[in-house]
Amino acid sequence: MTHTYQLTGMTCGGCENKVKSSLLVLPEVTSVEVSKDTNSATITMDKHVGLNTLQEALGGAESKYQIAATSHIEAFEETKSWAVTYKPILLIFGYVTVISLVVSWQEGAVNFMTFMRIFMGGFFLTFSFFKMLNLKAFAESYAMYDIVAKKFNTWGYIYAFIELGLGLSFAINLSPVIVNWVTLIVMTVSILGVLESVLNKKKIQCACLGAVFNLPMSTVTIVEDAIMIAMSAAMLVLIYL
Repeated sequence: MTHTYQLTGMTCGGCENKVKSSLLVLPEVTSVEVSKDTNSATITMDKHVGLNTLQEALGGAESKYQIAATSHIEAFEETKSWAVTYKPILLIFGYVTVISLVVSWQEGAVNFMTFMRIFMGGFFLTFSFFKMLNLKAFAESYAMYDIVAKKFNTWGYIYAFIELGLGLSFAINLSPVIVNWVTLIVMTVSILGVLESVLNKKKIQCACLGAVFNLPMSTVTIVEDAIMIAMSAAMLVLIYL
């Protein structure tokens, strides 16, 4: 496939050569034609390469060379690539949401307390399951970015069982106050490492689904943790009201 992108920042022939050589380093890219006069880059690739990957090859967000999609086709491919990458998480969230809606539908309306409890139970049970498939690999991956696991290697192993315990507790509605406080604290600590990695644009594997799926650390991971934090906080508010 061949796509043409807008590429700004080139001012001379040396810039053109530098941009071309930088993009050709990517294994999926087979040929590159660039022009400083039209501020464009025509890239041929074996399979679609995301804009973020192309930008990183050019030196990242701080580089003077900035690449952007120029048509709906590239934008569609970018969206398609994102959907394919995060398909496992999207499917999990879809299944858990549907099940939570069905279970929480009471007297012609959704009981939001029940919805959140079932959603969180399904979330933690599913994610802990994938972590348990290769607990050692998860712990090693988690230690690459989590602020606690970096200093305490065993925390990765403990965290997987905490998720399992939280999932079971939400499923049977065990000690809602304690369970929601634990969730709020654990997920708040967890999101700190994720934020640090994403903001610093570190290219590491997200350990949310263990070592089964090779998912990159991104804003999607932040959203996952943020949802759990928001729901646990909301449930505590409803409990105390």
